[in-house]
Amino acid sequence: MQQIINFIIRNKSFLFYLLLFSIAFVFTIQSHSYHKSKFINSANSLSGGIYSSVNNVNEYIHLRAQNELLQEENNQLRSVLFNQKDSLQTTFTDSTYSGISYKFSPAIVIKNSYSLSNNMLLLNKGKRDSIQQDFGVISSKGIVGIVDNTSKKYATVISILNTTSRISAQLKKSNHFGSLIWNGKSPHIVQLTEIQKIAPIQKGDTIITSGRSAIFPKNIPVGTVESYHLDASENYYTMQVRLFTDMTSLEHVYIIENKDVEEINALLNNPHE
Repeated sequence: MQQIINFIIRNKSFLFYLLLFSIAFVFTIQSHSYHKSKFINSANSLSGGIYSSVNNVNEYIHLRAQNELLQEENNQLRSVLFNQKDSLQTTFTDSTYSGISYKFSPAIVIKNSYSLSNNMLLLNKGKRDSIQQDFGVISSKGIVGIVDNTSKKYATVISILNTTSRISAQLKKSNHFGSLIWNGKSPHIVQLTEIQKIAPIQKGDTIITSGRSAIFPKNIPVGTVESYHLDASENYYTMQVRLFTDMTSLEHVYIIENKDVEEINALLNNPHE
């Protein structure tokens, strides 16, 4: 203990300089958006490289389970293509929903949290792969989240298990839609709110994305209704929805790009032009 005290005394000037430098560095990043952006991208690249190495080991250990998942997904894709009226012109990487074109890009989850209040994922795709903010992310079973930030080789994703997440979703059997949120409790259950009282609801009903945003196309699976109740005003339902996607064991995902988003946003932002 005495040696530590002596070291601090001998190097007090240098340690004081490091303290002042750190404070100045933090203030510079927080007060300048350009510096903050560069810092975040650098941090993503550094952490991404570390987590990528760790993930390679975990991926090898869980290779059998992931092969089974890919086999199941390939089987689903064959079913979709077999039932397509125009299967020769339809691919999973470039599809059209309700007249809007979407591009699907495969990615691997190299970091995933699901026990925090604001959970995030880290993917092995970034700006060099044309991945941008506000791209949707899904798994072979359903919705996962929305891209939040990107560096050259990596992307961070706001998980559906994030208390700040808001995604438009609806009952599959009707057009009644609301906001998909998470109350921060179970990683398997999310909440669908603001569903009108007149909506026909039963336990086990399927919930899908509504397509009422420029991020997710309609009909992406979300989960099934586990229970539901009226809010305090007794005008709207809040539902407990069990997710199709197991958010605690994600590996392979797909990033969705809305190829018409610029045209849609331009029209919405300038409706009279």
